[in-house]
Amino acid sequence: MSHILIKGIYRDRLWGLGGELVFDSQWKSNMVVLKGRQLLAGFIKNEATARGIQSMKIGRGLASWDTTPPPLADANTISQLTDAAPFVVPAPNLNLTYLNDTDVPTLTVTNRVQITAVLGPNLPSPATDPPFPMREFGLFGQMNGTDFMIDYIRHPLIEKDGLVTMERKVRLIF
Repeated sequence: MSHILIKGIYRDRLWGLGGELVFDSQWKSNMVVLKGRQLLAGFIKNEATARGIQSMKIGRGLASWDTTPPPLADANTISQLTDAAPFVVPAPNLNLTYLNDTDVPTLTVTNRVQITAVLGPNLPSPATDPPFPMREFGLFGQMNGTDFMIDYIRHPLIEKDGLVTMERKVRLIF
């Protein structure tokens, strides 16, 4: 008998103004945190106030993380980004899609969900500002009006200036 664990992966890609690919992180693991598992339990128990993905938060993290790889967070205790003022991508600006077992989008409910955020030019910082340093991100749901972190990743520094477009895809497998 095989066991299916809850897991997450992510991929970041940046494109220049001419549409040329300038960075591709390839698929990497991220961590589904305890709060995300508690949120899932709230759905199963029919908690009326449990709400699925409400935002993706992107943070600056700490400059001391600019080592490869950055230090891991504890999945049992982390519940917020280190950055107290992250850039927030609200749910209406995220594309949520079911994937089949070969990662092809489908309208049928499956155990795989892909979340895509696209940060176009001038997001999260205007082109005249210094590049926005990204070192962490998380997906957040809500229960009882409180944000519940679902998954989290610390990654090597990505500097997003206002001239490039970034696509961040996260896949959650249940």
